Amino acid sequence: MEKPVLSALLTAAMLCHASTAVAEVNYKIVTASERGTYIKIGRDLAQFVAPAADIKLDVLPSAGSAENVKLLRYEPGVKLALVQSDVYQSFLDVAAGGNSAARALIRPLRVIMPLYNEEIYFIARADSERNFIHDIKNAKLNAGESGSGTALTSTTLYRQMFNEAMPDSTSYLSNEEALAKLVTDKTLDVVAVVAGQPAKLLVDMKPESRKLIKLLKFDPSHASSEAVLKTYFPATVRASNYPSLLAADIPGLAVKAFLVTYDFQLRDTESHLRGMARSLCQNFSQLKEKGHPKWGEVELALPELGRGWIYYAPTARELRSCVAETARPAATVKSRQPARMCSQQERILGLCP
Repeated sequence: MEKPVLSALLTAAMLCHASTAVAEVNYKIVTASERGTYIKIGRDLAQFVAPAADIKLDVLPSAGSAENVKLLRYEPGVKLALVQSDVYQSFLDVAAGGNSAARALIRPLRVIMPLYNEEIYFIARADSERNFIHDIKNAKLNAGESGSGTALTSTTLYRQMFNEAMPDSTSYLSNEEALAKLVTDKTLDVVAVVAGQPAKLLVDMKPESRKLIKLLKFDPSHASSEAVLKTYFPATVRASNYPSLLAADIPGLAVKAFLVTYDFQLRDTESHLRGMARSLCQNFSQLKEKGHPKWGEVELALPELGRGWIYYAPTARELRSCVAETARPAATVKSRQPARMCSQQERILGLCP
């Protein structure tokens, strides 16, 4: 074969390999409503993280965490989801009641990393005698849209506080519909909303809103609070985020938001998700500087998870490796420390870097 022909073939092969190596894939991430925090977090990932991983990430609104689990399992192209940390407990409760579909849905769920706390708001009319979250017992409640993370959270929290299910009169309307009923025809007493602060729904309210509605406080000393704090976290709802509603900070509750995937085994999917994890680590400062304010609460770490949750091994290895590389220059000035031994669980799950 003549040299020019051989050279041309080699060049073509190299170009073909290069184009394959950087081939972009179309993935989807499911979030929540257009007015919530999840969709903004998803858009930040699409803008600052996905491109470096050769992923074109479409950010889809949804009804929330429960629907996201189903979409992640069955909707083509959905590879990522934002899911509240208590969703697992809710599915476990249903599975324990004999629902095999719930067990099948939740078993392959995997966490890429925990993100931030999402505040849980219970909103009453301004003239209501209810002032604390534990006052919602037997109220005419709106739990959030059916299938949403808010509905899962509010029903789980109610059951933990009072050891009984929400009343049959509970409604499952959108936040906007429920708030309208709360203040107009007054057919509702309390509306549950779950959204990371500053939540657009509340931020957009006019100053006169304080005359119509109020946020209920969480009392950690109340008898019902001990059970709640086994699943949820104490939080502070800041007046600076909601000047139209609050004159001072109030104690509240929060649920953790997770970036979640499934236990994908296909090599190409695994490779792109590893790239996503690496890019998330490398572009973390951009997320904090240019993304939603909630990124300021996120730590680039993989702490121990609650019962039932498992990290996705390929992304966990990538994140641990990236974090270790980032910390290495600072570590060289310190005295040499023995390497941390991996636990048995970490070895079994393949999470040792």
